[in-house]
Amino acid sequence: MKKRPIGFIDSGVGGLTVVKEAMRQLPHEVFCYIGDTARCPYGPRTPEQVRQFTIELAYFLMEKDIKLLVIACNTATATALTTLKELLPIPIVGVILPGSRAAIKATRNQRIAVIGTEGTIASNEYQTSIFRKNQQIDVVSLACPKFVPVVESNEYTGPLAKRVVRETLMPLHKTKMDTLILGCTHYPLLRPIIQDVVGQEIQLIDSGAETINEVSVLLDYYNLAEDTPNSAPLHQFYTTGSAEMFKRIASAWLGLDHLVVNHIDLKEIEGKYGTE
Repeated sequence: MKKRPIGFIDSGVGGLTVVKEAMRQLPHEVFCYIGDTARCPYGPRTPEQVRQFTIELAYFLMEKDIKLLVIACNTATATALTTLKELLPIPIVGVILPGSRAAIKATRNQRIAVIGTEGTIASNEYQTSIFRKNQQIDVVSLACPKFVPVVESNEYTGPLAKRVVRETLMPLHKTKMDTLILGCTHYPLLRPIIQDVVGQEIQLIDSGAETINEVSVLLDYYNLAEDTPNSAPLHQFYTTGSAEMFKRIASAWLGLDHLVVNHIDLKEIEGKYGTE
């Protein structure tokens, strides 16, 4: 049981930011990741589409015998977390609640901003989770639909990224926020640029990284933590898009030279699993 992998699902490469933190906190664990690059981005899609895609990815990983599932995607968390908890017999963690908790803890002036995909922002899940704990906090939300395509095209450090981030975040300058939630797991790849645009005094919350704290607690609670030292875990990576592009981004972000990425044809998972 303990030696089974931890599963991660995302719309593309964004969830790798969560895996990076998992590798730091949980070095003995093995990870199995699938990025749905072929159908990315999830933000503009309907909740029904996102829910179905997420279910398909989750069942694909269940066939890999995962012991715990991380929905490393804010849009998927907002639309499918409750459904997956009803469908699957393993612990499941989303990224919204941990990010909300961290932001509440970090803010000093009770003003928090959230940036995310259109789907995440439209769901109001961050506002809802924050207000459940503290109704005195002022929450401002901003959809950033151009961010994910910039990251997925591997242009997240260049001039295009700087221009897109600067133009998109302009409305936030009118707020008096002191804390900004990166409400999409793709966004930490843009973190240096985002920090530069909003100012060094603004605290950025990486919702995905915060999620691994919760994963660690759940592994101990369910007695699932791998306690045998493993110097070279054999992580598994899958993508429905270009394996070469995925590998390029993953290798650079995770610092892994010998990364094996497997392409999965959408026909292998599309429509195969439903909620019935």
